[in-house]
Amino acid sequence: MTEINRRLFLKGVAAMSVLASGCSQTLQGIAELPPRIKRRVRPGDPLWPTHAAWEDLRRAVRGRLIKFESPLEACSVSRLGSACTDVIRKLKNPFYIGDQPALTQAFGWADAWRSSPSVYAVSAASAGDVVAAVNFARDHNLRIVVKGGGHSYQGTSSSPDSLLIWTRTMNEIVMHDAFVPHGAGTISSQPAVSVGAGAMWGQVYEAVTTKGGRYVQGGGCTTVGVVGLIQSGGFGSFSRNYGLAAAGLVEAEVVTADGVARIANAVTNPDLFWALKGGGGGSFGIVTRVTLKTHDLPQYVGAAFGTIRVNSEPAFRRLTARLVSFYHDRLFNRHWGEQLRFTHDAVQIQMVFEGMSGQQAEELWKPLVDWVTSAPQDFTWEEPLVIANLPARHLWDAAFLKQNVPQMVVADERPGSSPSNYFWAGDGSQAGQFIHGFRSAWLPARLLETKQQGVLTDALVAASRIWPVSLHFNKGLARASAEDIAAARDTAMNPAVLDAFALAIISGGRQSAFPGVPGYEPDLVAARRDAAAI
Repeated sequence: MTEINRRLFLKGVAAMSVLASGCSQTLQGIAELPPRIKRRVRPGDPLWPTHAAWEDLRRAVRGRLIKFESPLEACSVSRLGSACTDVIRKLKNPFYIGDQPALTQAFGWADAWRSSPSVYAVSAASAGDVVAAVNFARDHNLRIVVKGGGHSYQGTSSSPDSLLIWTRTMNEIVMHDAFVPHGAGTISSQPAVSVGAGAMWGQVYEAVTTKGGRYVQGGGCTTVGVVGLIQSGGFGSFSRNYGLAAAGLVEAEVVTADGVARIANAVTNPDLFWALKGGGGGSFGIVTRVTLKTHDLPQYVGAAFGTIRVNSEPAFRRLTARLVSFYHDRLFNRHWGEQLRFTHDAVQIQMVFEGMSGQQAEELWKPLVDWVTSAPQDFTWEEPLVIANLPARHLWDAAFLKQNVPQMVVADERPGSSPSNYFWAGDGSQAGQFIHGFRSAWLPARLLETKQQGVLTDALVAASRIWPVSLHFNKGLARASAEDIAAARDTAMNPAVLDAFALAIISGGRQSAFPGVPGYEPDLVAARRDAAAI
């Protein structure tokens, strides 16, 4: 979207606000007009497509139309039967969930939504399949839902009584040494990677980093879908050094609501291109392929992990204040990412770094380690701080990780699964999760100023008395390069990210809680209690 168009749009919104305050009679008359939004056709309605119509769609998509039921139907027969217990076990594997069109990684959010399978799905293998599905849904006034990785916390990859466009099999990955966007002959070529809409980040990292020796900015969870993350803005562990994932979008192929497959880049359909960079998954069309810029790979990356147990509330406040100051003085730069987690009586250090050696990282952390160790009456290293680094090419290397840090990864143990399929052990609780509550806020960099550090410390201490709080330092761009800030500014992302040093996240849920499944129903009383605390 051009700057002039954005300006006109915002002026239009402002004008509507003024009219709303001074023209109540006119607006009341408008409100009495018949609604123009049509109700979607659902099963049982007279206009629901006939069997013959569905067969026409099946032929149009070359047999890739699926009528399915959820694997959890096995539990409706007997929750103690082997079929049900087998499904419940598999639902702790995010790869299994991702390969099931009827399932989503989260199974609902208390008093908000619940995962419900569509009636039919088109297992799209090409943009042409998506075009056929979109045209069919438009002609028959059907609700459409799109699923790639199925990681939407808002439930946008699930909708009952709908036609699902499932892109999982569209997972081709192609590396480019010198990519030039379509119709952009004047734009310099650059290294890039083209990725199908169904690919997950673990697959991309294997191709780009492990095999290709390059870096692409994407999500930290290996089972998250690529396209959904790009359209939602997207942060990686090293966002402060490589910018937003959405800002790395060079080109997209997208099917719009009129059933046309379009190319969107900086010169071809530029307004659509801007909207796709953080405007929300599926909001402006169904993306079938993205091309992302790649970067030179650093020589090494590393991590710092540890847990400090605290013996009193006064000591907890002193530790929190020290960590806030320590972060500002030593970690608030492009080298460091990931998080600190503040619980009721402990702080977990889960940080990653690039651009420095392991020895440099140890020297950087030494003052904090010495300070904590010098006060055993107040603090205990429940898990002593461990700092390790590794060649960056092995950052996502399944074989290397399984051999050297097996406690950090969980393999996809399904027969015939790819040896490169793994997920981080810390992400396992998200598979099959029922969300109780979730709150987040970008924290502006001014909170790290000396006069404001006490305010931030008080807030962290007060909040952690009620519920654990995580500060995700990689989900903010304060002190990123001017180039990355400018690129992020040219996306549809909330501009608050530009000056944020972290995203504070407070969330809770329960694994293996499935609405409508006897014996596994979520405890809504507990969920609402947790939501109130959050």
